[in-house]
Amino acid sequence: MLILALETSTDFGSCALWRDGTVSERTCPAGKPHSETLLPLVRELLAEAGVTVGQLDGVAFGVGPGAFTGLRVACGAAQGLAVAADVPLLPVTSLENLAAQSGADRVLALLDARMGEVYSGAYVRVGDAYVLQGEIRVSAPEAVALPEASGWLACGNGIAAYPALLERLNAASIPVRADLLPTAAAVAALAAPRALRGEGIDAALAAPLYIRDKVAKTVAERLSEGGRA
Repeated sequence: MLILALETSTDFGSCALWRDGTVSERTCPAGKPHSETLLPLVRELLAEAGVTVGQLDGVAFGVGPGAFTGLRVACGAAQGLAVAADVPLLPVTSLENLAAQSGADRVLALLDARMGEVYSGAYVRVGDAYVLQGEIRVSAPEAVALPEASGWLACGNGIAAYPALLERLNAASIPVRADLLPTAAAVAALAAPRALRGEGIDAALAAPLYIRDKVAKTVAERLSEGGRA
């Protein structure tokens, strides 16, 4: 089975090819927009593997939440490739991506949402999947709901972005892995079992998972917080 995966929900963009359990991954060059680098990287990855788009069995992509422009890049590219290959799309959330990379059984995934906020989601491992407990939220670091039970791991760049959140996690004795970012390799690994089960969505139905609709603060809000107009 051949699964192409795309992930650009953060500044760290990547693409990966899953071939029967073996994953090859390429990372987008730093300092350049994903819109300029992702598709050339995909062509390079497929060419090196000797694979054409028409041979793919599925296209997986990081659906979000994350950087709004990045989410649109991955979604649009995935739609185009899925239509060209006539295969289903397999969306994977960025927080499940973090949870899977951690390898822990119970994970609080925390991704920097910028604008002073954090995306958060609690996941429990069930078989080869990580099941969301409740819903994905966006909130201030001080308002992130922390697990009350023991045995949880917190991970993601939301921890490093907000010292107040790290302090709360330390006070609650929750170990952390602040180094993790969503990757295309993790997208591929999570999507492959779903592809084998025949899951997926039509390319026309794909849409980024934004969580919040507001992408910028108003002038009045910035001024009220001591910022500049």
